[in-house]
Amino acid sequence: MSGELLSKGILTTEYLQSLSMFPSEERMKRGPVAVAECTEKIPCNPCEASCRFQAIYIGENISNTPKINFDACVGCGSCITACSGLAIFVLDKSYSDTYGTVSFPFEYLTELQEGDMVDAVDRSGQVVCKGTVKKIIITKRSDRTPVIKLEVPIDWVNDVRGIKLR
Repeated sequence: MSGELLSKGILTTEYLQSLSMFPSEERMKRGPVAVAECTEKIPCNPCEASCRFQAIYIGENISNTPKINFDACVGCGSCITACSGLAIFVLDKSYSDTYGTVSFPFEYLTELQEGDMVDAVDRSGQVVCKGTVKKIIITKRSDRTPVIKLEVPIDWVNDVRGIKLR
């Protein structure tokens, strides 16, 4: 297990890659793809049921961690709002040569609007770059949890996981 995960409780991209839980750079450059940053074996499987492309597999033992078939995933994001642990993100490095997008659940009340420039934070909550809110997705299925699609410099797509409130 990653030393940083054990000592600080913070996942790293490298740790997720070591568990085959992170898509390759090549896959991310082909279009949006989901990443399940769920490493705890807890009984939960709504992400598997939400994927109409059958790209997420948990199996009969619902305490298994989700496995994503990155080639089958189309990055639709239906799994983001299905995840009660707020542990699924959609990454896209095909957006442009210099910017990518990160889509994530956002449960805070705010007056955030599309086009807003915000501080993007990593898994530890540290500001790492500026981002632009490209889309705020609110659906009936999301149970009032909006999904924010944030444009960030492409070098930060692997690490950005939220925004800092003003």
